[in-house]
Amino acid sequence: MFIGEYNHILDSKGRLAIPAKFRSVLKKGAVVTKGLDDCLFLYSKEQFKKIAEKFASLPISQAKARAFARHMLAGAMDVEFDNQGRITLPEYLRKFSGLEKKIVVAGLYNHLEIWDQEAWEKYKGRAERNSNDIAEALGELGI
Repeated sequence: MFIGEYNHILDSKGRLAIPAKFRSVLKKGAVVTKGLDDCLFLYSKEQFKKIAEKFASLPISQAKARAFARHMLAGAMDVEFDNQGRITLPEYLRKFSGLEKKIVVAGLYNHLEIWDQEAWEKYKGRAERNSNDIAEALGELGI
């Protein structure tokens, strides 16, 4: 299970250290892809395969299903860890998510999100200000 919030630095070659506590799960294979809210998603290869299978089962006749599958799958790339526990984020994904230097890696149960620190702080601030409304809406879903 991925949980927590971790601050890291993206080096000039696009390499990012992943928190050590997550590496054992991800060393078996990892996939980074375009996420939502201008961040990247990092999945174990096993978890990403499950998600890709769900996309494959969506009706190809629905434009929104095709668009979201393209967003998640066409933007994906396998990543490997170097000896220092870093992955290299491709330039097109760094550009998509606005990653500069200061990065936040956030654990969200079955995947990690990779955020530009400034964007994360803005997003987190908005979410915290609206936490009562969010909780109420989730209550209607049975959470």
